[in-house]
Amino acid sequence: MDEPEAALSPQRQLSLLIHIKQMVDVGSQFIIITHSPILLGLPNADIISFDEGHIHRISYEETESFQVTEMFINNRDYFLKILLSE
Repeated sequence: MDEPEAALSPQRQLSLLIHIKQMVDVGSQFIIITHSPILLGLPNADIISFDEGHIHRISYEETESFQVTEMFINNRDYFLKILLSE
C-alpha cells in the first residue's frame, strides 16, 4: 500500500491499524509505504528506511515521522512561534 493514510483522519488510521493487525495475526503480510507515525507504530513491524543513501532497518523512535510529531506535540508553542513568525 502506498501511503494509505493520505485520505484518512487519525481516527481512521487507528481503525486501519486494527484491521492490518487482525490480518497479520492470520498470516497476511503487507508492504506499506507511509509517513504516518500511527501506522509505523504497528507492533513487531519491520521498518525499512531508504534515507542516508542505503536501505536499512530502523526502530519506530528513529523514524523522522515519529521524531517530528513528538517534537511538535511536546513543543507546539515554540514550533508555531518559529514557523509562523515573519
